[in-house]
Amino acid sequence: MASASLQFFAFILALFGVFGDITATLLPNWKVNADVGSNIITAITQMQGLWMDCTWYSTGMFSCTLKYSVLSLPVYIQAARTTMVLSCILSAFGICITTVGMKCTKLGGDTDSKSHACFAGGVCFILAGIFGLVPTSWYTREIIASFLDHTIPESSKHEPGGAVYTGFISAGFLLIAGVIFCTSCFKKQQGAWIYPPKQHHFPSTEQESDAGYNLKDYV
Repeated sequence: MASASLQFFAFILALFGVFGDITATLLPNWKVNADVGSNIITAITQMQGLWMDCTWYSTGMFSCTLKYSVLSLPVYIQAARTTMVLSCILSAFGICITTVGMKCTKLGGDTDSKSHACFAGGVCFILAGIFGLVPTSWYTREIIASFLDHTIPESSKHEPGGAVYTGFISAGFLLIAGVIFCTSCFKKQQGAWIYPPKQHHFPSTEQESDAGYNLKDYV
């Protein structure tokens, strides 16, 4: 029962991780630059994401521009696009597989099949968490390096946006869920391997009777 409830908790974490992963991939605020200028009425907030760049004016106007050219993008943005999409795909596969392999569901067949499915889903979650953690870390490093570069003007410097933090948290949820799923299956298999069922050997009654008769012959 404890393992089933732990798997259910990990499944909830994985759901939050999947939704956060998809949200972070689509959000345009991976890095943000707020330029107030001399007048707060004309303040501008510029946001850059993986797929589009958006500008929000203090007057209420909001405009976005899609990034159509892939080859003109920096390498870290191209890598972030690829890895985040792979993270979303792997996490979605993990949700489907663990739904079959969880102990609280009636899918997946016998216990061994459910255990293997649960382990495979946990591996998908771990890989999805790694694929989600790499681009957010790389993207944050580029933002910090650009911010600390004195040759870049202040108007061109950005700070990490909400999408980066969402990606970090989602990757952590996926990693924790994957470790829980893999560990729950591994403990069961390890216990069965370390503590094999004991075989009790009982002496044969026929041998005892024969031994009795042999002793009587010597008396």
